[in-house]
Amino acid sequence: MARTPAIALLGGGFSDDPDTLLDDFVLDAAGRDRPKVCFLPTASGDAPGYIEAFHKAFGARGCETGHLELFRRTVTDLRAFVLAQDIVYVGGGNTANMLAVWRVHGLDAILREAYASGVLLCGISAGACCWFETAFSDSFGPPVPLSDGLGLLPGSLCPHYLPSWPARSARPSAYRSKRSEGVDGSPTGRAT
Repeated sequence: MARTPAIALLGGGFSDDPDTLLDDFVLDAAGRDRPKVCFLPTASGDAPGYIEAFHKAFGARGCETGHLELFRRTVTDLRAFVLAQDIVYVGGGNTANMLAVWRVHGLDAILREAYASGVLLCGISAGACCWFETAFSDSFGPPVPLSDGLGLLPGSLCPHYLPSWPARSARPSAYRSKRSEGVDGSPTGRAT
């Protein structure tokens, strides 16, 4: 039976939230007893500690875990690797750099194909922004619209809308201002 395309936008998860409800939701949505979950740590520059935390969190939950590094790439057939997954979980970090690296490797087109074939796509921060047409990103310093997302979801996303970091306290008003000006070029917007 063909799976329905789905994307889960997370505002927490294994890397920064001791509550496992969001990760539980993603695993339940996969509809498998032992889902194959691939972590894409590209936005963090393939940070080894982030990869280790993923394997620890999801391996302990009975998942078949894998990860795809693009800065130290070892997987030769990206398409076969990604399409064999039940879930692709994209980590946070620098959205602009992540999207650029994905395009160099052709992963952007592969992720679109994975979505169409029913692989559950999910992510936090940059990993949530990437699925939209536009994101409100701090990839270049102060938050600005970044208009080269994958476009699987219409409109824009502002992650960290209610920030816990003092440096991001101006984010809600800046996002509302840009949205009201139509700066992001989209008629719809979401915030996590």
